[in-house]
Amino acid sequence: MPWPGSTGGSETFHAKCPAVQVLDHITSRWGIWVLIGLREKELRFFELRERIEGVSEKMLSQTLRNLVADGLVWRRVEPTVPPQVTYGLTELGEGTADHLSGMFDWIRGNAETIMDAQAKAAEG
Repeated sequence: MPWPGSTGGSETFHAKCPAVQVLDHITSRWGIWVLIGLREKELRFFELRERIEGVSEKMLSQTLRNLVADGLVWRRVEPTVPPQVTYGLTELGEGTADHLSGMFDWIRGNAETIMDAQAKAAEG
């Protein structure tokens, strides 16, 4: 279904296109890693933070908030003291993570060629 105001064709994405916002969330610095990190199993907040090296609590919280709002990640709060919060992928998130993992595997498999191209570009 086309987004409101579109012609349904292959027009350039516009700022008001919902796909642009979701793509920004998925491809943000931490969005990809959250989706790939939750691919194997659901994780509690601290487990996910430990799994994603370099992410701050603030950035992880913001990223998770966006991905939950987009329907890619679910959030469950256990009524304990302190509350235990667990995250996992929705069906939509699983499909997204599968595609991202394929892209990541391709990049990893071609990393040497890419790095060679970068070195040549820097020389030239």
